[in-house]
Amino acid sequence: MTLREEKKLATRTALADAAMTLFLERGFDKVTVAEVARAANVSVNTAFNYFPTKEDLFFDRQDEVADRLAKAVRDREPGESAAAAMRRAFLERLRDDDPTLGLSPAATAFWQLIADSPALQARLRQLGERTEAALAQALSEATHTSPDDPTPRLVAAVLAGLDRALHAEIRHGILAGEHPEAVRARVIAAATRDFDAVLTGLADYATRQGD
Repeated sequence: MTLREEKKLATRTALADAAMTLFLERGFDKVTVAEVARAANVSVNTAFNYFPTKEDLFFDRQDEVADRLAKAVRDREPGESAAAAMRRAFLERLRDDDPTLGLSPAATAFWQLIADSPALQARLRQLGERTEAALAQALSEATHTSPDDPTPRLVAAVLAGLDRALHAEIRHGILAGEHPEAVRARVIAAATRDFDAVLTGLADYATRQGD
């Protein structure tokens, strides 16, 4: 990483950290981008260059999150279907305590901020739509289907819907004050059971052939 890239990353991190501190103190809707910029010691224009909207400041890892299902499909192993690859990737994230899962008591305030803000709820839905669209594209490329074929989009809707439901279980459990390990165990069981049900119908869909 070049010095310029390091400085850009440092500025981005400073903005995201300052924003979350203010959001947690006062609530998302009561904080302005100008206040975040001031807290991070940068200009308002600089803040908007890095984060075009206040919602982008909150969901600062949204690009990574939106691509994760598509990435699981692209990285599937020989003989592995798209659904199986997604289940494996999800379970690995659960067991590795991926911070984007929000599976910790510290994430309670994060989830509560979303629950209290219609703007953040709307952005979360948009993020889900982006994730599903990226997955549909990855499935289309994996199966070499034409853009007019609706199958990848339909399969993506099923798989992305299951993924959203599993993440919602984490969110609900943490907000309810459950112990993270109890939430983890329940979601692992649900992911295994429910993905198995999906795998029955999609057992051979988008299976990568051996090299």
